[in-house]
Amino acid sequence: MRRACRGAPGPGQAFGTHRNLTGCGQEVSVLRIEVGPADVARSRFAISPLGETVLVLRTLAGSHRAGPLRPWIERLRPAYERLRREMPAVAAMTSLYRRGGYNADFLHPPPAGIPTGIGDELTAVRATPLDRARGELARNLAGLRPPSAAARALFEAPDVVARLADAIEAAWATLLEPEWPALHAVLQHDLVRTAGRLTTYGWGAALSDLSPRLRWHDEGAIEVGGHQGTGTIVLGGAGLLFVPSAFGASIVYVEPPWPYAIVYPARGVAELLGAPAPSDDAALADLLGGTRALILRALHIPATTTQLAARLNLPLGTVGDHLAVLRRARLVTGLRVGRSVRYQRTALGEVLTEGPT
Repeated sequence: MRRACRGAPGPGQAFGTHRNLTGCGQEVSVLRIEVGPADVARSRFAISPLGETVLVLRTLAGSHRAGPLRPWIERLRPAYERLRREMPAVAAMTSLYRRGGYNADFLHPPPAGIPTGIGDELTAVRATPLDRARGELARNLAGLRPPSAAARALFEAPDVVARLADAIEAAWATLLEPEWPALHAVLQHDLVRTAGRLTTYGWGAALSDLSPRLRWHDEGAIEVGGHQGTGTIVLGGAGLLFVPSAFGASIVYVEPPWPYAIVYPARGVAELLGAPAPSDDAALADLLGGTRALILRALHIPATTTQLAARLNLPLGTVGDHLAVLRRARLVTGLRVGRSVRYQRTALGEVLTEGPT
């Protein structure tokens, strides 16, 4: 598919207050993405376990702000430091992290736009041709402090792609996989909200609170601001891929071979710090019982039984039994999504937990 690019940024480059977008031979201050009626129907929504793994590595390395997740990130730090010592590729990757400019695309590609797991994404990384990987690594390192001798040797090795993919896989297994049920619940909730606003109300409503750097113009264009120069991308019916991130990332992909994609900061990430604090007023617990009240409060983010059990550290059977009671009382409702059932509070459940609005 031919992609219009007039001063467009390189793929995988972040947009933000202090981040330049460069590409097509010039710098970009306002990237303009022109959309048409067909682009709404063809826009997709996806979650990227690999992308979140790369971002948690960047955050732990200090090249990405932790924001409200700092206590959660600090809890992972001992495991991260151990991983750096045991896997040279994890340590070498810190040489690539930069807050502005180009980051190697093959290490953080957008997802395919269909439900995929970390295995599928890692397969795509491992399939990167060596010449392309070396070119992207060289472009990434340009202008940065020279890497250590060990890191440079790794980047020049014939198996560099496999070793970097192994590092990401190890980081996933060590740092993120144990936290994934809660993290996925937050991302899924945000994704469903964004998709609903786009299909129901259009581009303006969908983009209104994704990022302060995104603006919608009624003539049919998205503007990504904050940089020097100008550029325009024409979607031409290809649609956009929206990818929420718990780590506050703002990234735009606009060059082949990737789909047009926007990674944006997900809402509700403070929930990763633990279950919501119980209200000082014990009336809800007196009415429902302590565990049922806890579950009902936790459902301000819709979740499956498994996700609730992981988030609240409760046995799966216990959560299932209490959900059945709450459902019979019409305080929660369940919606089947694929093979699982996602529970959310009803209007009555909202009033009981949050009060009338």
